[in-house]
Amino acid sequence: MKTDFTLSDFDFDLPTELIAQHPSDERSGSRLLIVDDPLQDRKFTDIADLLNPGDLLVFNNSKVIPARLFGTKPTGGKVEMLVERLLDSNRALALLRSSKKTGPGTQILIGAESGTSVTLIDRDTQAADRFLLQFQQPVLDVLHAFGEIPLPPYIAHKPDSQDKERYQTVYAQVPGSVAAPTAGLHFDLPMLQALASKGVHRAEVTLHVGSGTFAPVRSENIDAHQMHSEWCEIPAATAQAIAEARSRGSR
Repeated sequence: MKTDFTLSDFDFDLPTELIAQHPSDERSGSRLLIVDDPLQDRKFTDIADLLNPGDLLVFNNSKVIPARLFGTKPTGGKVEMLVERLLDSNRALALLRSSKKTGPGTQILIGAESGTSVTLIDRDTQAADRFLLQFQQPVLDVLHAFGEIPLPPYIAHKPDSQDKERYQTVYAQVPGSVAAPTAGLHFDLPMLQALASKGVHRAEVTLHVGSGTFAPVRSENIDAHQMHSEWCEIPAATAQAIAEARSRGSR
């Protein structure tokens, strides 16, 4: 679909000091903007008052993986990898950053003491900025041993223990995202229990958030921007729950 929007149409000033670097003390302690006429400034805990019995909330149960790895080439050159998609237990697609070109067949040492390494196989045929990596050990084992949580570029500090917990939804189950499904970060267990007690229904999908979420739009012509694809799955039970909610007039 063609649009008449240009990148400059979305320019606005965002003072750096207004970008939160750490989460609120409580997950549900954030603010909530209700886009209505007029706009309403509320607290996220008010969301239970805005939902009715029979309404359906659909949650993304994807789990953020510690997808950022740092390694060394045989030449001594440094390589930074962002695992973007898990293909199977020992293969993944990743974005690479290095001082010099890294060619197919290059072994990248990740754990010097353990001897853990990955092999760059080739470029991804579907996206030229991604590479196919072959891991000696299961990918998730390597990530949990050596990887970092890939915080968004506007977060200025290195990932810490708080980020491992808070940059993850409380209902995350299926590993695969390189960024959190941020809308769900504000739900805590007491709120989920309160919604269930009120009769608000719940269903889940899995959508692994990819590296495209970090990619800036650089083209002035919005239509020229290339969107990355993301893997998703909608279980039959979730599709049925959505259909039933619609049929009974719920939201």
